[in-house]
Amino acid sequence: MTTLKKTILWIGGITVSALFISIGYVKLALPNVGKAPQMTIEKTPERVARGEYLANHITLCMDCHSKRDWTRFSGPPIAGTTGMGGERFDQSLGFPGVYYSANITPKGINRYSDGELFRVITTGVTKEGRAMFPVMPYHYYGRMDEEDIKDIIAYLRSLPPIDNKVPSSQSDFPMNILINTIPQKASLNTAPPQTDLVHYGQYLVNAGACMECHTKFEKGSLLKGTEFGGGREFVFPDGDIVRSSNITPDKETGIGTWTEDVFVNTFHTRADSAMLSIVLKPGDFNTIMPWTMYGKMHDQDLHAIFAYLKTVTPIKNVVEVFSAAKQK
Repeated sequence: MTTLKKTILWIGGITVSALFISIGYVKLALPNVGKAPQMTIEKTPERVARGEYLANHITLCMDCHSKRDWTRFSGPPIAGTTGMGGERFDQSLGFPGVYYSANITPKGINRYSDGELFRVITTGVTKEGRAMFPVMPYHYYGRMDEEDIKDIIAYLRSLPPIDNKVPSSQSDFPMNILINTIPQKASLNTAPPQTDLVHYGQYLVNAGACMECHTKFEKGSLLKGTEFGGGREFVFPDGDIVRSSNITPDKETGIGTWTEDVFVNTFHTRADSAMLSIVLKPGDFNTIMPWTMYGKMHDQDLHAIFAYLKTVTPIKNVVEVFSAAKQK
């Protein structure tokens, strides 16, 4: 065997060995976000009330962890399904696997301690140490105020228990390996005072993960430089496509000419009973934007969000918000 062949085989062997070592590290040593904190959260009326507001109208836990009626505008939650989970997010929606929202009523989370719930919400690592795909935007929740997360947990503990066994989520290759690299340690922040409109608005925009939907998405990640510029596509099961709006302060294609009142009233009018009473037909405009939940946000919070959005970098991006599927 020539020296060249020996060298090639040696390099190839080293490369393969390094690859297997790397895969072994990712599969066995990660995710590494630390142990779940030791905490006991008292379910005071104040905590439960604040948690209910956050989970339903800011962080929107119930957006994915309840059943939604897609025959109505914005898919309002169906009564009696709050927290039961079971919503499917799969390859048809652009996900690298099949993922299900968990049952987060007491029936589904009773095996979790408060600290373990805190860890999974803020880092994406389950009680068993398994990494979650960030369908739930835990990277954003991991930058929230510790007290707000505790309030949400207190609220979840107070929900009526629903017996709903949810299938296990499964990632496709290579995400079934890479998924372990996604969770990160939480980087918690103290919520700014509500009087500091811009910074409090920034806090709420992070908690609502607004950037996640209102930014272009390519090759499995948000496209840098398009933050809040809209255009991310979401496909309905019938083939209709809805795209997120440009919410930067660009005066031609965004919300640059909007007033505070226009911004706030948009949320309220798209969540009123008249809008929700309409039964949609195939091809009618619909959106995944959960207006029915955001529409009950406090006005002071909406004003704060508007104040922050006016400070982000304007992006000129014309968005065709809705495209109906061709009806057969």
